[in-house]
Amino acid sequence: MIHYNTFEISSDRPWVTFVHGAGGSSNIWFKQLRSFRQEFNILLLDLRGHGGHHQGMPKDVLSKKYTFDSIAQDIIEVMDHLKIEKSHFIGISLGSILIRHLAEKHPDRVASMILGGAILEMNAKSKLLIWLGNNLKHVFPYLVLYRFFAFAIMPKKNHKQSRILFIQEAKKLYQKEFLRWFKLTAELKPLLKWFRQVELPIPTLYIMGEEDYLFLPSVREVVSQHQASSKLHVIPQCGHVVNVEQPTVFNQVAMSFITNQSR
Repeated sequence: MIHYNTFEISSDRPWVTFVHGAGGSSNIWFKQLRSFRQEFNILLLDLRGHGGHHQGMPKDVLSKKYTFDSIAQDIIEVMDHLKIEKSHFIGISLGSILIRHLAEKHPDRVASMILGGAILEMNAKSKLLIWLGNNLKHVFPYLVLYRFFAFAIMPKKNHKQSRILFIQEAKKLYQKEFLRWFKLTAELKPLLKWFRQVELPIPTLYIMGEEDYLFLPSVREVVSQHQASSKLHVIPQCGHVVNVEQPTVFNQVAMSFITNQSR
């Protein structure tokens, strides 16, 4: 079982599950924890090989090819273990893809989705980044590539804190682990196309940075088409990792959304 932490205040309060992005860990939610744990039961997850934790995860699982199905099942396994029937989900970057996929496979377990720095389509620049990664992943150490990706996705001065945090967390990975996760990019194109075409009847809030130039345009387009279930909140002067760069706004918007859905 993947590593997790819980903060439970009451059996009658809703659960909120946080899913980090690739190379990160549950540590990236430190600016959310204080506020959220006062109102909700919290489940923090460290995805396979992340956060420096491999406790309880069989070696044969870690050695197999990773798929979005298997990683989503990791999350369901923790929920089943904790007897959490349903949860609100909050994700960032790749975590948004995992949550959307989990909602596709297990809609009865998802009360709502809050997707920060959401990825719904790969534009020309992001496709170029993946192409470079695939061609250089066996040439350069993964941290060199990760620093390059961090600067490409979060290039501005006000994105510096997010870059530093994700690079620090990525240091806890191993080269083989990075390669396993990078292979998931082969599944992205058909998966994201399906997400854009199919609207789920689950309340969804996208929280995006105004300066998230790689991913914001496609989110705007999808929200305009999925108006029955989806809303968009754009944070000014903010990049990709919205929960780190603008935690006060992120927390207020996300907590208000969950509270409204819980009512």
